[in-house]
Formats: sequence, C-alpha cells, structure tokens
Amino acid sequence: MLAKQHKKESLIHIIYRYIMIFFGAGLAAVSIELFLIPNSVIDGGIIGISLILNHLTGIGFGILVIIINLPFLYAGYKHIGRNFFISSLFAVIALAVVETLLHQFGPATNEPLLATVFGGLILGAGVGIVIRHGGALDGSEILGILFTKKLPFSVGEFVMFFNVFVFAWAGFVLGWEQAMLSVITYYIAFKTIDLVIQGLDETKAVIIVSDHYDELSDAISQRLGRGVTKLKGKGGYKDQDKDVLYVVVTRLEVTKLKNIVHEIDPRAFTTIMSTQEAHGGQFKSAIH
Repeated sequence: MLAKQHKKESLIHIIYRYIMIFFGAGLAAVSIELFLIPNSVIDGGIIGISLILNHLTGIGFGILVIIINLPFLYAGYKHIGRNFFISSLFAVIALAVVETLLHQFGPATNEPLLATVFGGLILGAGVGIVIRHGGALDGSEILGILFTKKLPFSVGEFVMFFNVFVFAWAGFVLGWEQAMLSVITYYIAFKTIDLVIQGLDETKAVIIVSDHYDELSDAISQRLGRGVTKLKGKGGYKDQDKDVLYVVVTRLEVTKLKNIVHEIDPRAFTTIMSTQEAHGGQFKSAIH
C-alpha cells in the first residue's frame, strides 16, 4: 500500500514538474516572440545564436533552437543524466511550439528600451522556472561544463566568454545599439533567473568569533528564534582554542543580529556570507 502511495505521489510530482517546465518555456517564448524579435534584441547563449540566425536566414527560431540545442542536450544526457535530457528536450520543444503559435500576435511593444527590460524580466523568469524544475533551455552551460574539465576556467567564465562573441556577432549583424540593448536584456534575464531559482527568502550564513559565545548563543536563540551551532576553532596568532558560532538568518534579520552582537561583544569578529539555499531543521518554520 505504501509503495503504491509513493508511486502515486511521484507521478503527481512528475506531472507538476512538467507543467511548470511548460509554463516556464511558454514565458520564454512570449518574451522572444512578442518583445525581443520585433525589436531586434537578443539574449545570450544558444537562444541568442538562434535569434541571430533567424534574422540572417529567415528560418524559424523554433526550428533553429531545437537543432542547435540537440548536440548539447545529448552531451547533457551522457554527463548529467537521462532525466535532465528528457526535461530539457521537452522544454526546448515547448519553447519552439509556443513561439510558433505566437506568430499570429503582434509585438507587445515597439519601444526598444521597454522590450529590453520587460523581455529580459519575462525571459529570465521563464528560464529560471525551467531550471528550478530540472530542465534547461540553453545548451551553452552544458558546453561550459564539458570544456572546463580540460580548460583552466570556471563554467561561469566560459559562458561569459562565449556570450562576448555572441554579442559581438550581434553587433555586426543587428547594429551596435541593438547589441548593447541585448547585453542589458541578458543582464536582466541573468539576475531574474537567480531570483527565481533562489527564491525571495534570501538567507545569510553568519560566523561569529567571540569570547562571549554563551551569552551570544542565548541571545540569538531567544531574540531571533534561531538555532546556533558551536564550532571548535583555534586562533592563528596566539594558538588559543576558540568557540565559533554559526547561524543562518534571513536577509531581514541581519541588522538585528549585528545589533545583538554589538551589544554583547563590540569586539567580536563577524563574517556574513550569502547562501544559495537553507534546508533542514526548523529553519523554514522559523521564517513562516
């Protein structure tokens, strides 16, 4: 009975995931067809290359984005996994189909700056939703993963270099003003993707080195409702044992935490770091 229930829940989760991937791909298609293409603005990566080739050859964007992405998706199948390949292929096909269906509608705006800003926001939201649910719309990061295994660059650096050439090509084909607008679109989309993937509840990891660790630990627990982890450390200058406090808080709680630390030990050494996600324990329940 439990096995059947688990299977049913897994199927519901899969259906939900593919619905969200389709929704994300649909948003990206809206951005491309109604905002970017009518204003000769592009995004980076494979989507950008497909848009440039669409402008040069007249071949449909949907056809181009599938054909160009296929080798990279196949590489993803070999190096990342079958589920990623299927999810990404579904996302790219959904993007192509929805973009084709939108041909009958006119542009949402003919103002390039509005197209740049809102096109970037909608595209970033769509791509972020697809990535958050296990797929991808652009094979350039897969290419980066493969190349950086043999080259002394990170994936992010590779994608950046790749896009420099894409936008330079766009400058020669579409004009340099359009290329500059395209860079803005890419930046807005990039930041929106981060926001969608990480969510609005941005968290901070805080490390506190203080001789008053017991008082600090109690105050943080009582006044912020956060669990505090005590770590063992050793000072590099005097070689003395130190108790180090580690706590994860939301962005809105950082100021209150700094005030607590300053009240109890103004000489405490505090490091605040951004975190991608926080799971487990009572962290989420404390937020909500």
